[in-house]
Amino acid sequence: MHDLKENIYRLFSNPCTGKRVSIVKLQMTRISEYLYGEEKLRDTQTVADMIKQIFAKADREVMAVMSVSCRMEPLAIEIVAVGGLNCCHIDIRSLFKHAILSNANAIFCFHNHPGGDPAPGRDDQEATEKIRKAGELLEILLIDHIIIGNGRYYSFRRNKVCSF
Repeated sequence: MHDLKENIYRLFSNPCTGKRVSIVKLQMTRISEYLYGEEKLRDTQTVADMIKQIFAKADREVMAVMSVSCRMEPLAIEIVAVGGLNCCHIDIRSLFKHAILSNANAIFCFHNHPGGDPAPGRDDQEATEKIRKAGELLEILLIDHIIIGNGRYYSFRRNKVCSF
């Protein structure tokens, strides 16, 4: 590994002509931990109960992603977008970056409806389908997209809205 790093530095330290190229190192940083129990994530209710604390005091739409292992064990949770009162722009690349860096097999997506009604709108359905298709290309399965609102939740998987 050291020889490779040295060769890269040597290659780019005396380029013939051209622009500079950044040499980067990506890593995830753990900022806190959450004790979720010892059970695998078996159903939507368990997952929704686990995640709803993140949205408890949110006065705007917030989008979060949970990466899970092949064994359905949570690897990491990240808030990937914060929006306004009734919408939240989702950058699909940022959403999956989290999953790729944590070596996830699959993801759960979550967002809240601050107005209280967890029923999805057309934008929610379109975003879910976009996430599902991107996950297919990356071979990272979207297990479910859950909307939290007023102590209740809506599961796209349970309601068979998208082709999971």
